[in-house]
Amino acid sequence: MGTGAAIPLADKSIPFLGHALPLLRDPLGFMSSLPDHGSLVTMRMGPLSVVMVCDPELARQVLLDDRTYDMGGPVFDRARESVGGGLGTCPHSEHRRQRRLCQPAFHRSRMPAYATVMSSACDAMTTTWQDGQTIDLSAEAAAMALRVNVESMFATALPRVAQDVADDFVALSRSVFWRIIMPPLINRLPTPVNRRYFRARKRLFHTVGQIIAARRQDTTDHGDLLSSLMSAQDPDSEAGSRGLSDREITEQVLTFFFAGAETTAATLAWALYQVSRHPHIEQRLQAEVDEVVGDGPATHDHLPRLPLTERVITETLRLYAPAWLGSRIVAHDTELGGYHLPAGTQMVWSPYLIHRRPDIYKNVDGFDPDRWLHTKAEREAYFPFGAGARKCIADRFALNTAILSLATISARWTLRPVTDEPFKPVVRTLLVPHGLRMRLAPRARVTA
Repeated sequence: MGTGAAIPLADKSIPFLGHALPLLRDPLGFMSSLPDHGSLVTMRMGPLSVVMVCDPELARQVLLDDRTYDMGGPVFDRARESVGGGLGTCPHSEHRRQRRLCQPAFHRSRMPAYATVMSSACDAMTTTWQDGQTIDLSAEAAAMALRVNVESMFATALPRVAQDVADDFVALSRSVFWRIIMPPLINRLPTPVNRRYFRARKRLFHTVGQIIAARRQDTTDHGDLLSSLMSAQDPDSEAGSRGLSDREITEQVLTFFFAGAETTAATLAWALYQVSRHPHIEQRLQAEVDEVVGDGPATHDHLPRLPLTERVITETLRLYAPAWLGSRIVAHDTELGGYHLPAGTQMVWSPYLIHRRPDIYKNVDGFDPDRWLHTKAEREAYFPFGAGARKCIADRFALNTAILSLATISARWTLRPVTDEPFKPVVRTLLVPHGLRMRLAPRARVTA
């Protein structure tokens, strides 16, 4: 039973804005200070009180019990406002049906075809690079990852239409973090940021809806995600709801873009940055891809023979989990960590916070892919894709994109930061390395 004590309140709360100012000024530093207050800590986002789960065991309880801790709260309410009630944002009552209908799109049998798109996109990007060129790596990776997602979803979309989808998605995603931490009144004001947000959202829904309507006239399976979503049937659902409606498909498409494109791009960019700062890891990585991939591009058949490349991505996700903040809402009165939580309590949790707890991970701020070489025990406190029934359905898709891209780039290029100053994350809805500039040099294969 609960102790009856109040959950402690984090420092630096001010009237009306709550903790919005420290969240805007230094969100990661502010989050990292919260465990000092206890396993559960109250924060205020505007007038809204939320409970941060700082303890990994309690976070796992929240993630595994999606009946008690339903999808909701400030993060997912804003995401639902942006992309609708797709698989990543729908409540528990709708989730099982949606999961069954979306699962075939991510079956392992479809992964080789998706990997072909991944390899092609990375090959196209790296063949345009030039010796001595300085690139914005975060922008390059974002454009490539979004191309992978759009082409995997719409195999037959016209390039102009695909670009429209990409442009509006970027405009939409850049506004979401602001909308999470600001009071609802500010989100409704006709500011330039809000107007851009609503215009992009309207256009995005319209464009995707048009693509789906056109595809309804074509019964061919194009081998893309959209074909799978449109043909999926759930025999356990009631008649009339065994397939996804056009609106539901639109929401699944946008959820996939929202959850997948920028997250994968951020992971790839962070991985390349960390490798560039650790020459001993870079040399081993290059030796692995030279032996397995040659001069690239990496393909689906190479994946089982790239264990170090995969560990680099795993460690990158520990340090820089792109979805750094998630939320839930308590569906009925419950107890957690000795505290009583009434129905309606807003909960938040942060992989960034838990992945960087020094009492859990040795050399917590160090980049050590080999920490994953012989043990998976620490994965009890490893949540880059969530956990339980709500774990990201496209986790393997995202991992394959990052692994194949890292291998292809490492086989062909050496990247170096343009400055020796440590690069810090830019915190938005996702943890992104915005403006990460790297200098390119072609490389020769490592020989025995």
